[in-house]
Amino acid sequence: MAYIIGVRFKEVGKVYYFDPDGQTLQKGDHVIVETARGVECGEVAFGNREIADDSINYPLKKLIRVATEDDMKRVAENRIKEKKAFTICEQKIRDHKLKMKLINVEYTFDNNKILFYFTADGRVDFRELVKDLAYVFRTRIELRQIGVRDEAKMLGGLGICGRPFCCKTFLGDFQPVSIKMAKEQGMSLNPVKISGTCGRLMCCLKYEQEAYTDLLKRTPKIGAIVHTPDGKGNVVDVNLITGMLTVSLHKSPDAAPHTYRVADVSIIKDGQIKLDRSEIEKLKKLEKN
Repeated sequence: MAYIIGVRFKEVGKVYYFDPDGQTLQKGDHVIVETARGVECGEVAFGNREIADDSINYPLKKLIRVATEDDMKRVAENRIKEKKAFTICEQKIRDHKLKMKLINVEYTFDNNKILFYFTADGRVDFRELVKDLAYVFRTRIELRQIGVRDEAKMLGGLGICGRPFCCKTFLGDFQPVSIKMAKEQGMSLNPVKISGTCGRLMCCLKYEQEAYTDLLKRTPKIGAIVHTPDGKGNVVDVNLITGMLTVSLHKSPDAAPHTYRVADVSIIKDGQIKLDRSEIEKLKKLEKN
């Protein structure tokens, strides 16, 4: 077992573990720690706690210090510098006629590096741009190409539900989302209805998938042959949430289908949820990051 604190470096970002070095910290405290990017100022996401050794990637970095008033002033100054650097970089991109969109700029706490995040349709040769930026800022420059989901997380906005983006408000990491989830949840495979503002599958498809997976284990699928109180029939429609089935009876195939509760039928041969090749090809882009 090891005692750790959880530190987050972005408003809604991944939480990293650090050794508190004998100090007691509370959620919301600001601390100075050493990261792979260099010395950084982060916010404590959760205070001292004990966790199993197999949950830690050793070696565990120690806390340098609790952030001082001067440290917080430097952080504020860096935010101002980032805005200026953003404007300068945008102009340099136009000067070099590069097909890229600048999304965000970050200064490391110690000012040893400036990171420029951008999106582009393909690979971009930005070597000359880096030289220009290094000449202007006199420090290490790093350009990182990000995906549209990362862009949405950085910029924020409102989803089709009318609420702020989940990725911007509480999702620390993106979870894999698939077309299969939308199909299993009975959603229309219209790209407009199942994709978010970023143009990729909505993250919220993941939230209820576990419940749908459980319901699918106990519910006959469309096409299943079932035994009902009125005889055998084929399932033509399913409502997983209400647990109601619409069944076309074999003895009267031309009559209106009957409705039954899942508990009132037994499965003779279950159906399958299938995605045809055309659907997969049409919607494949929605699954990309």
